[in-house]
Amino acid sequence: ETLLESELFGYVKGSFTGANANRKGLFEAANKGTIFLDEIGEMSPSMQVKLLRVLQERKVRPVGAHEEIPVDARVIAATNRDLKQMSIEGSFREDLFYRISVIPINLPSLRERAEDISDLAYHFVGKFCEQTGRQLTISPKAMLALENYMWGGNVRELEHTIERAVALERTGEIHPERLPEHITNYNPDRINAEFDLPDEGLNLTAHLDNLEKTY
Repeated sequence: ETLLESELFGYVKGSFTGANANRKGLFEAANKGTIFLDEIGEMSPSMQVKLLRVLQERKVRPVGAHEEIPVDARVIAATNRDLKQMSIEGSFREDLFYRISVIPINLPSLRERAEDISDLAYHFVGKFCEQTGRQLTISPKAMLALENYMWGGNVRELEHTIERAVALERTGEIHPERLPEHITNYNPDRINAEFDLPDEGLNLTAHLDNLEKTY
């Protein structure tokens, strides 16, 4: 927490052990520009108070300083958590939530925009082929497997999957065999299918084991 405060707001010489010179914080460095705060939902309550004060007053006070420094920066914050629900539960300040939610941008998960998968896949193929000096394309069957998968890890998971496929493929085309088995074997219809209870009954433990193995 103290490290984050000094990184964001800066510090003056002698304010703590190791502070051998004055240092600008990221907010001051971003003056007349933009500062990006990633995973803002992980910020501690006390840091939330300090950040709210900076956003409201547009001034920062470096650690150990007595005077404030005016800053004018665009703030972009990102999170993968539900800040609205966190504010209701009390783990994220409601006033800070509304202060940073001036223009909210919701990025849907990859499984909600399957039409983007092929474009992203070819983008990553081009990226990793450029790094390795190779030329590859994606076979129709491999692309079908990519488009049918749920992508719980979103774009980052897709990127790592393509990186793996490019590294393993020895032909000029990425085939399904170069994709992880949990992607090529993924079948939501089979996993979620309803079934009739057989007359002789059902071994629930064995059935759940089979479902888990299939998933």
